Amino acid sequence: VALIAAMLAYLGIAYAPRLTAKGDATSPIAAAATIAAAFLAGLGSVGLALAAAAVIVFVLALKNDLHGFVDRLDEKDMHALARFGVIALAVLPFLPDEPMGPYDAWNPATLWWVVILVTGFSFAGYIANRLFGARHGTIATALIGGAYSSTAVTQSLSQQLGASEKPSAEAAGIALASAVMYVRVVVLVAILANRLLIDFAMLIAPALIVAWAGGYWLYRKAPASKEAVPPGNPIALGPALFFVAFLAAAAVVARWAEGQFGEQGIAVLLFVMGTMDVDASIVTAGGLPPEAIAARMAAIAIGGTIIANMAVKIGATFANAGRKGATAGGVLIASTLVLAATLAIALLRT
Repeated sequence: VALIAAMLAYLGIAYAPRLTAKGDATSPIAAAATIAAAFLAGLGSVGLALAAAAVIVFVLALKNDLHGFVDRLDEKDMHALARFGVIALAVLPFLPDEPMGPYDAWNPATLWWVVILVTGFSFAGYIANRLFGARHGTIATALIGGAYSSTAVTQSLSQQLGASEKPSAEAAGIALASAVMYVRVVVLVAILANRLLIDFAMLIAPALIVAWAGGYWLYRKAPASKEAVPPGNPIALGPALFFVAFLAAAAVVARWAEGQFGEQGIAVLLFVMGTMDVDASIVTAGGLPPEAIAARMAAIAIGGTIIANMAVKIGATFANAGRKGATAGGVLIASTLVLAATLAIALLRT
């Protein structure tokens, strides 16, 4: 302890003039981290010390990139980071991890993990957009933004498409954002309701292929674009709290419907919920016991919610862009029709 205190005191004295003059704390922090890694090794935690050293070197190697990223941050970005920090770190440790509430439908820790996952998906897409969107333009914005809000991307790009005298890659961006949405829901099902994955993936696959093929076709036709149109900051505590309250209510209703109406009633419930929020429908399906509803029926219900979501985006495209949105709207319609046909066939076979 005396040795470490002396080394830290020496660092403070040695770097005080530099910190006062330049305000760059990289070197003293790296030195303190090196001392900490050495202390871990001296205690016998050699593996942990080696891992810490590797992380230190990696972060230092990215110093210029990190500084460039921080320089591009604005006040809204810092608010987003702070909000996600509260959502991910400040709440979960204090929540009980056990069933409670009506029908034992609530597990507070599990519910909040879902909030962390969904908002984390959004935050990762937002950060990626800030890192790469301005460099790679509309297409990158659509691909990245589609990971957390294809509807927001569609609204933004369709408005730009309608107002532009010389449309660029907006139509391709609209189509590709929905193509990414298909991948996103499959990933969420794999994480949150994995027993539905095979049935759901088989139902979604034809529409996913059409969406990506149409988006790629429009991308090949589109001129190059260097301007990005970020769909906005996705992290807000109000919507996150509303989302967890909606999930809690949906869990109770689903458990009640399980005993009252059986499989058909639960399927209708999942569809109604999904028209308001597809993620909530996926989470609720994942929380139900396997005997409550068959995997195929649950997958069909969730697929129906995607059709409702696509209808909203088709309407927004034509409302904002008019005839200019014909190609993008055509791809969205084609994908939706394929999904509707696939769901109809599956429903007839059920």
